[in-house]
Amino acid sequence: MSGEWDYQIRIGLADDAAILAHEKPADAALKPLSDVLARHRAGIASQYDAFAGYCAEAEKEGVEGYPLYKWTKAAIDDPAKKAKYQKLFTCYVEGAEVYAKDKAEALEADLRPLVGAGLVVKVDKHDTNPANNPQPPAHLRG
Repeated sequence: MSGEWDYQIRIGLADDAAILAHEKPADAALKPLSDVLARHRAGIASQYDAFAGYCAEAEKEGVEGYPLYKWTKAAIDDPAKKAKYQKLFTCYVEGAEVYAKDKAEALEADLRPLVGAGLVVKVDKHDTNPANNPQPPAHLRG
């Protein structure tokens, strides 16, 4: 392995913006965010929706093949965590969940000015290095 990791940008949206992103993603109030995403050929998906989709697939296919099912199901069934994950969004660049560092940094740089302007409350960059990605507790795995 070359030592290069892929990256992912995640954003936290303000309450009203998160509701719009779920219910009316083309709403004009989201235009500053939509414009940045369009420049980077990116879209967003809420972490809650991703988690719910994972659980639905696991339940359909058999949870034994989904090692994070218990953790994910516990997260979406907890009202406080559900509210949290409905406001956190993953940025997909050109349809990819993870992407090269230069793409992540460019997107991050263009999103940062939106923080505090009523739409975006935070921007985080994550890498695919397993050492930087803690695992769920053992009793919630598998």
